[in-house]
Amino acid sequence: MDIAHLRLRNQRIGGAMRGEAADVVGWLGAVQAQDFAGAKWALGLRLRQATDSQIERAFNEGAILRTHLLRPTWHFVTPADIRWLLSLTAPRVHAASAHMYRRLELDASVFKRSNAALAKALQGGQHRTRTELEGVLQKAGIATDVGNRVAYLMMGAELGGIICSGPRRGKQFTYALLEERAPQTKTIDRDQALAELSRRYFASRGPATVQDFAKWSSLTVADAGRGLESVQDGLRKEVVDGRAYWIPKSRPSHDDGSPTAHLLSIYDEYISGYKDRNAIVSEEDGARLVGLGNALTAVIVVDGQIVGTWKRALGKDTVVIETHPFQRLTRVEKRAVAEAAQRYGAFHELPVSLE
Repeated sequence: MDIAHLRLRNQRIGGAMRGEAADVVGWLGAVQAQDFAGAKWALGLRLRQATDSQIERAFNEGAILRTHLLRPTWHFVTPADIRWLLSLTAPRVHAASAHMYRRLELDASVFKRSNAALAKALQGGQHRTRTELEGVLQKAGIATDVGNRVAYLMMGAELGGIICSGPRRGKQFTYALLEERAPQTKTIDRDQALAELSRRYFASRGPATVQDFAKWSSLTVADAGRGLESVQDGLRKEVVDGRAYWIPKSRPSHDDGSPTAHLLSIYDEYISGYKDRNAIVSEEDGARLVGLGNALTAVIVVDGQIVGTWKRALGKDTVVIETHPFQRLTRVEKRAVAEAAQRYGAFHELPVSLE
């Protein structure tokens, strides 16, 4: 089984999807998005002829939202999915943050007061920055000058379904009331939510193991196993090197030529969506990534394998892309990387200078 190529196809990497940004986010369930520019490219990479401005507009209009879900970090999610995802995963995120709550003296009573103050400040379609909301909290008598207290107060309000992302104000992010940004979205019970998240995970990221799913979702391995069991009739199992991988029975119809290259953003789901990355990077190159200080970085992928890293400098008139392969690439591979760089330039509607 060619795990890497199957993951590329199921993740729709390479512009395989028709539709809008929300269609990609809905297919993947949630998309890691603390690096906003990189997360926009992660969506654009999976759409046909998408541009940065189109993704930005979808975000500002609320077609996709950004909030804390799954692991304690930001994710893109659709308004239709945000409530049931929060109900399923917020308890696990709270548990992961419990030590910080104690350190920052945040308890249920503090969150109740801060949530009420934030909701009042945002009602009526108000969109405010975190700095502005920090002032609101201070006026409500809630201390904000200790460590990352503000960040955890805001995250608590997100996890509580009180607030989510609003439109950007220039380059600044704002918050909005969730009930105004995603009104009247459906709610489903926990078992249904667990089954739905499991279905989307293995459909969009298979082949994957139950441990991969647990790591990505923040669920316990036991819950991840129950979710898998509820949807496994639509999956097939293959054992590779003693590990059980699950993959949809039906495969995407398109087939990429070889070699293909992609420039993946930092935290792309092709990297962050799995606990075990042995299928997409050699042991030697994996050690190189760790040696760079962050195994989750912007990477060059050729035929499903991580072969280097890249950086970009976005100017007014051009995009400069600097590549750092781990080994010498063949002439054909270099051409594929150059084509991938051109796709990134097209996403920003700018010419590319490749170094």
